[in-house]
Amino acid sequence: MKARERPYSCGIDAALDVVGGKWKALILWALSTGTQRFGEVKRLVPGVTEKMLIQQLRELEHDGIVHREVYPEVPPKVEYSLTELGVSLNSALVALGEWGAANMDHICEVKGVLAPIH
Repeated sequence: MKARERPYSCGIDAALDVVGGKWKALILWALSTGTQRFGEVKRLVPGVTEKMLIQQLRELEHDGIVHREVYPEVPPKVEYSLTELGVSLNSALVALGEWGAANMDHICEVKGVLAPIH
C-alpha cells in the first residue's frame, strides 16, 4: 500500500484546517471555562445558527478537540468540553486573541465597521 502524501505545507496550514472558519475559535473560547451544555455554548457564541453550531461541534469532536458526553436521561442531556488536545489548541489561540484585541480599532477602521466601545 502506498503512503499518502502529507496534505499540509506547514503547521499553520494543519492548525487552520482544524480551527478554520468563523465559528470554531469562538466555540473553543466558549468551552475554555469548562463543560457546557449545547444551549450555553449557543448563548456564548452570538450569531451562530443551531445547524452551524451542531456541524462545527461535530467537526471539532471528529478532530479530537471537543468531547461530547451524552447522558441517558429524558430529555437527553448532552455536554461538551475540551479534550487535552483542545485545551492545548485554545492556549495557542490566546496570542491571536490578544493581537486582535490590541488591534481591534485599526481592524474595524479598515473594514469600515464601528469599533466597540472600550
